[in-house]
Amino acid sequence: MTGRTAHWPGEPQDGEDFRTVDPLDSLDADGARTAGGPYSEELRRRLEAAVDAADAPDVVFAVSRHGRRTIHCGGTAPPSPIPRQDLRYELGSASKTFTGLLLALLIRRGLLSGGEPATACLDPARRTDATPVTLAHLITHTSGLPTLPPGFLVRGLPAWRTNPYGRFPAAQVIDAFLRHHPRHRPGTRWRYSNFGVAVLGHAVAAATGTAWEDLLTEHVLRPLALSDTALRARGPDTDAAGHGKDGRTPVPAFDAGGFQAAGAVRATPQDLLTFLEAHLDPSGSPLAGSPLAGALRSVRTPVLRRGLGHRHMHTVAWFRHPTGAGPMYFHGGATLGQQAFLGFRPDTGTALAALCTRRFRAGDPFVATAYALLAEE
Repeated sequence: MTGRTAHWPGEPQDGEDFRTVDPLDSLDADGARTAGGPYSEELRRRLEAAVDAADAPDVVFAVSRHGRRTIHCGGTAPPSPIPRQDLRYELGSASKTFTGLLLALLIRRGLLSGGEPATACLDPARRTDATPVTLAHLITHTSGLPTLPPGFLVRGLPAWRTNPYGRFPAAQVIDAFLRHHPRHRPGTRWRYSNFGVAVLGHAVAAATGTAWEDLLTEHVLRPLALSDTALRARGPDTDAAGHGKDGRTPVPAFDAGGFQAAGAVRATPQDLLTFLEAHLDPSGSPLAGSPLAGALRSVRTPVLRRGLGHRHMHTVAWFRHPTGAGPMYFHGGATLGQQAFLGFRPDTGTALAALCTRRFRAGDPFVATAYALLAEE
């Protein structure tokens, strides 16, 4: 078993040079309805095909176009007593979109600047390096930190198939960061890092004197009325159950351990559409004129380019790709038994949340299917 198997699937892993830069109707458990009226036959066919292609026990594709929502559910497993669209699903690394928005909001409110050295936040008595890792470096994956902290594989190996992240609590994440010496000067190379975003969460909590969960709830979840979004599972009546690569073996609810900011969020499809719709229209009521509206606009602003010809563009919360009519914003994620894809397109007024309960496997079609659906004109 190599270190690569520990990565949340669908995430880039290489180091690269870069340059900066309303309540709705309920839905049938295994069908689709559009709140407020009939949906197009073409969209229905596309969503049916997307659900079938996922080949997972439980699949949800939720689309909002100019505020009109369509949700299609299905899967290879029998429907659960709780309708699929009413359950919360694990977002894995798509949680970072919440983290990026929270940081942008705290900066707008003047509580942080983004330039704070993470070491100074976590251990004020420690001497700060001449070129320290800042909060901005951590959220943009330019900190120089590896994907996972040293010692993660050894500590997580006894629970590798069930709970490796839960065996690496907050204290271990912080200690690993304070002991680590980046291979590259912060701000000079891009390397996707769950470790870095996890450290960001602890640094922000320390700097504000408020627990990460409380910060997220107070500044993001409550203002957006995301009452069915949380950082931990409650049970089968609220949370979808994950499955292994075979699509049959049950997997325990994901425990993010000390990686809360990097991958702990779980939410219902309706909450995810609300979250994405806020990105599409930050000036809409009741957000108009609020710091949160400004933060929602700022997380659409590119902050760096990377890759061959610097063609890949990123904001503090989203991957940003061009389409024929305008940019699309997206982020994928996965845990040990579930996958998620979130995205939105301002040019078409479209938001998409796709979720399934099967662990990523080689050649998995789920993310590609969701991406293609969002990219369609």
